[in-house]
Amino acid sequence: MTKRPTILATRRFPDAVERRLARDYRARLNLDDRLYDPAGLVAAAEGADGLFVSATERFDADQIARLPTSVGILGTLSVGLDHIDLDAARARGLVVTHIPDVLSEACADTAMLLLLAAARRAREGDTMVRDGSWTGWAPTQLLGVKLNGKRLGILGMGRIGQALARRARGFGLEVHYCNRHRLPADLEQGAIYHADADEMVGLSHFLSLNCPATPKTTGFLDAARIARLPDGAVVVNISRGELIDEAALITALKSGKLAGAGLDVFDGEPKVNAALRALPNTFLFPHAGSATVETRDAMGMMVLDSLDAFFAGHDVPRRASLTERKRQVP
Repeated sequence: MTKRPTILATRRFPDAVERRLARDYRARLNLDDRLYDPAGLVAAAEGADGLFVSATERFDADQIARLPTSVGILGTLSVGLDHIDLDAARARGLVVTHIPDVLSEACADTAMLLLLAAARRAREGDTMVRDGSWTGWAPTQLLGVKLNGKRLGILGMGRIGQALARRARGFGLEVHYCNRHRLPADLEQGAIYHADADEMVGLSHFLSLNCPATPKTTGFLDAARIARLPDGAVVVNISRGELIDEAALITALKSGKLAGAGLDVFDGEPKVNAALRALPNTFLFPHAGSATVETRDAMGMMVLDSLDAFFAGHDVPRRASLTERKRQVP
């Protein structure tokens, strides 16, 4: 009987996913969901044939070089690949797979949740009801921002951006987008393309950041671009915290330049800037864009499909490449 490959799971994954992993492989599960430090991960991977990882582990060139030679594949439970040095993986002959398709709808739901909550001051309203400070309806109480007839700018019109655009149209928003390339008309669905990101920012009553963190996009929303936004705009980020200059965002939220912000990701997370947490006009979510039972199960199964293909000697689906990484950049 052929020996089953050994797979190290670096995090606790959904039950259905772990059951399949344990059934088909010699699984090293992380039942305590402890976070590995770089040295601990290398030690735990000794003798493993593959790694089942997430975006919480970073694989820079040094970490990839330190991995045991037995490791031939790294399957990540993420769309983004910014936590993996693909050049180093390619040079080592390490196969990297990701899951670019399955979480688009759940993440778009979250982006719409953040947009609505920030626009309609959901955090403040919830707090008033819970702490007993609500004394009844009043004509000027919790006046928020209307969506219908406003403009939504989307930075990064990939699968998630397109799914968000479909939802936004239902709320009467006019969709504008900036992407590395203009979409075909059947995908564009009437959205207005801007080759110049600053031009789009300048007319966006709502701005949603839906692109990966790259040298080009890191710090994208800085003080200068915030100044371009219409007064009273709302900012949403479900991509990576590094895309926003948080100090500039906090200043704009305090001054009233921005009406609100809905954030699912943060610079330096899980630590979150105390000033952001204290502001009443922020709606903050703990990097939970894809957190539905159905989506997380599907994500894990897709990683396992890639592992199965690799060890069976078949073409590996969703195999990451340098070309794929470049194509994601807006």
